[in-house]
Amino acid sequence: MLKSSCHLSFKALFMGVLGSVAFNSAFAQMDHSSHMMGASSSKPTACTGSGLDCANAATPFFMADGKLLLAWTGGGVVSVAQSMDKGKTFSTPVVVAEHGKSLDTGADARAQIVADKTGNVLLAYAFFKDSNWNAQINIARSFDGGKTFSQPQSLVKDSSSQRFPSVVIRPDNSIFIAWIDKRLVADAKKSGQQRLGGSIAYSFSNDGGNSFTPELIANEASCECCRIGASLDPQGGVGIIYRAIFPGGIRDHATQIITPMGASKTQRVARDEWKTDACPHHGPTIAISSSGKIHVAWFTQGSARSGVFYASSSNQGEAYSKPQRIGAENANVSRPYLLAIDQSVWLVWKEFDGAKTSVYLKQSLDDGKSWSPPKVISATTGYGDHPLLVSHGKEVYLSWLTRENGYQLIPLNSK
Repeated sequence: MLKSSCHLSFKALFMGVLGSVAFNSAFAQMDHSSHMMGASSSKPTACTGSGLDCANAATPFFMADGKLLLAWTGGGVVSVAQSMDKGKTFSTPVVVAEHGKSLDTGADARAQIVADKTGNVLLAYAFFKDSNWNAQINIARSFDGGKTFSQPQSLVKDSSSQRFPSVVIRPDNSIFIAWIDKRLVADAKKSGQQRLGGSIAYSFSNDGGNSFTPELIANEASCECCRIGASLDPQGGVGIIYRAIFPGGIRDHATQIITPMGASKTQRVARDEWKTDACPHHGPTIAISSSGKIHVAWFTQGSARSGVFYASSSNQGEAYSKPQRIGAENANVSRPYLLAIDQSVWLVWKEFDGAKTSVYLKQSLDDGKSWSPPKVISATTGYGDHPLLVSHGKEVYLSWLTRENGYQLIPLNSK
C-alpha cells in the first residue's frame, strides 16, 4: 500500500481537470432524490479521476491527536488522506480499494471512517455485486494512523445484500456498525414470497475491527436505500435513526438504542404517513446530548407533513416533541445533519434557490429549548456533497465538499 509522509497543498489535491465522461451508471440509477428535492446541483459533474477533485462524497474523522482523516470516493476508487492542519493540506492519498463502476456512490452512500485512541483506523464502504443492486460491505484496517491499510474484506459472510454502513467508535474503543441488510428479503424470495425494503442489522467489535460479533437484526422492516443516523448515548449505548416501514407501507422514521446486550424496542419519531414503495435516498440524522436528550432531523413527503423537520425526545425516544419545520415552508431544503456536545446542539442543512446551494446553520445552547436564527455559512453554484458536522474536543466544524470551492473544514465555535 502507499506510504508517504510528504504533504501536498489543498489546491493541488483538489484542482484537477474535470473529465467529459459521464459519472458511473450506478450513481445515476440509485440517486432518485434529486427529482423530489428539485436540486439541480445534487449530482456531481462529470469527472474521471479518483482524487479529491473528482470525489462525490468525503467523510472526515478527527483522531485523538488532532489529525484529520478524510475518506472519499471518486472514479470508482476509495481513498484516504491525512491532514495535520485541519484540512488546509493533506498527505498523499492512500488508495484503499478500486471497484470502478460497481462502487456504491448513491445519494446516501459514503465511506465511513473511525479511529480509536491508540490510532487504529477502520474504514467501511459498499460496492455492488451484480446488476440488481445487491451490495457487499467491505472493511479495511490501518494500524499506523491511516498511512497504510489492509486488504479490504467482507464485513459479513451472508451473501444477500448489505449497504449503507454507519460506524461509531465507542468510549471503550469498541466499534459499533449498523447497515441495511436484505437477507430476510432474499429468504422470502426463495420461498416465493415478496418482502419490501430491507432490515436494520448491527454488530460490535472489541478488537479494532479484527472480528465482529454475530450480526443481529434490530428492525426487520426498513427502507432499503436511506442512510442510518447514529450517535453515542451517554448511558453506554448507541442511538440510531432510520426510515422504517410501518404497516400499510408507511415509510416513517424510527429510533432505537442499541447496546451489546441487544436493541430496544422501535420508537416512531412522527406520524408523517408517507405511504410509498419508492426509495427516497434521503436518510435522517441523530445527535444525543450529555443529558440523554435525543435530537433528530429528517426528510418526508407524507400526507401529514412534507419537508425537512426536527424533533427531540427526553425519554429515550418513547415520545417525541412536535416536529418543527427546518427552513421556510417554500424553501428547497435537504440533507440535515446534527451534532451535540454536552448540551450544545448544532444543526446544518442545504437549501437550493434555483441558482446556488447554501449551507445553513443554527445552534442551541440549551439542549434544543431555543435556537439561534439560521445563517448561511457556505454556498456553491455547482455540485455539493451533504454537509457534515465533525468535532475535536469541543471544537465543532462544518465539513463540506464542493466542485467549485474544494473541500472545506469551517470552524463553527473556535475562539
